[in-house]
Amino acid sequence: MSGSLQSLCWGSSACGGIVSSYFSGSLVEVYGVRSVFGVTALLPLITSVVSLLVKEEPVHGPARGLSLGNDFFESSKSSIIQLWGAVKQPNVFLPTLFIFLFQATPQSGSATFFFITNKLGFTPEFLGRLNVVTSVASLIGVALYNGFLKKVPLRKIFLVTTIIGSALGMTQVLLVTGLNRKFGISDEWFSIGDSLILSVLGQAFFMPALVLAARICPLGMEATFFATLMSIANGGSILGGLLGAGLTHIFGVTKDKFDNLALLIIICNLSTLLPLPLLGLLPRDEPDSDENTDIEMTPY
Repeated sequence: MSGSLQSLCWGSSACGGIVSSYFSGSLVEVYGVRSVFGVTALLPLITSVVSLLVKEEPVHGPARGLSLGNDFFESSKSSIIQLWGAVKQPNVFLPTLFIFLFQATPQSGSATFFFITNKLGFTPEFLGRLNVVTSVASLIGVALYNGFLKKVPLRKIFLVTTIIGSALGMTQVLLVTGLNRKFGISDEWFSIGDSLILSVLGQAFFMPALVLAARICPLGMEATFFATLMSIANGGSILGGLLGAGLTHIFGVTKDKFDNLALLIIICNLSTLLPLPLLGLLPRDEPDSDENTDIEMTPY
């Protein structure tokens, strides 16, 4: 039931994002950045309260003392060997490589952010509202995947959402060049509509990657393996950010100079199509009609 579980987790995250985004922009304008940072630093402490609700069986007797002894190190060594053995399997390594490469494509988000704040003059309050729209769109994307796309093969979802996302991502060029105003659409409303559509599509694309990562986890080490895969995916995102920063520097885009921003956006959007020839790295799984069936793991 990896699809339903991922939908539940990320749907809950989107709901939390709606609440936090709604208040963050207004609070920054009223109380300043320092106060908002202080509040957001305290909120994660709620997690420690929730941890009290977790029920665990206590360890008694000699076994408790052995937990930090040789048995602990032997167990850790065994887990690392088991993890490496699983990663080496082609039906695990190849999908992991695909996820990494997909996340590693150049990104222009930072340059676009400076454009909408320094050039268009979007206020913190409006950016907060924009984040609300993004969170709502993410929730819609989760619902879209859970309701209609969960039974569609992963390769097909990746192919369709990537092509459509790359095409729709080009709409940011209209905002950068000001063409949206020629059509009678203000910058604010264009940004809201653009964020809504792209976030829905982005979440619908992101969900299959999460489901794939969950489904290839071997039994007995699901948590460790899933965390490893997510770390690899985040590493790809960091690399994508660095590549985007390099392109931003090459094109001479700065916090107050945006002459080549449109070209940067076009190149970054086209680069998302580069991993498509690698779709063959993904397993030929059937549509997720049986939620209790995961991709078969070979022994290692």
